[in-house]
Amino acid sequence: MIDIKKLTKTYQDKSIEVHALQGVDLHIDEGEFAAIVGPSGSGKTTLLNLIGGLDVPSGGEIEIGGEKLQNLDEKALVDFRLKNIGFVFQAYNLIPVLTSLENVGFIMQLQGFSEEERNTRALHLLKEVGLENEVNRKPGELSGGQQQRVAVARALAAKPKFILADEPTANLDSKSTANLLDIMARLNKEENITFIFSTHDQRVIDRAQRIITLEDGIIVTDDKNN
Repeated sequence: MIDIKKLTKTYQDKSIEVHALQGVDLHIDEGEFAAIVGPSGSGKTTLLNLIGGLDVPSGGEIEIGGEKLQNLDEKALVDFRLKNIGFVFQAYNLIPVLTSLENVGFIMQLQGFSEEERNTRALHLLKEVGLENEVNRKPGELSGGQQQRVAVARALAAKPKFILADEPTANLDSKSTANLLDIMARLNKEENITFIFSTHDQRVIDRAQRIITLEDGIIVTDDKNN
């Protein structure tokens, strides 16, 4: 599903070059439940942002489902993300003035679905994540765990082939983390959605089926989790 070859990313920090990724080779199969781990500054978020087309590599190739991201112009890249990728961020990134229902439906609105279609699917997804009683609440009226579950429902709204989750449990307590991981694991198993996490959280690492360790922008280990 995802093929990465000799991927590099270099940032200019004042007069210093920061080599965030240094020749990363990686293959992710459809249906994987994988965690990218490593210390702060190891390149985890950079790698996720490049896979998601949110940033541009300095070198190398990213091919997803036969589509080479480096060959897409900005409009084609936006369309590709909209149709193929769901994002779950540490900071939730919900729209404050919209209700849970409206936040989940927002991506479908961009895709051109009717209001009735959006509301039907959004209601279904909010029920899937246990928030059927919170559909009319805005983010400020929800707990952190509830906001993150809205974010997961929103990520699923466009029926993505895979979901990128950047430190999705960083602001959650143990109960909320367990609930969120249960939801993601069920969706991975029942709907074959590929999940790729960037995480420091041992609770996520323990649930991952594959653990990819980055250090200084290089993959140092790539192991299956028993």
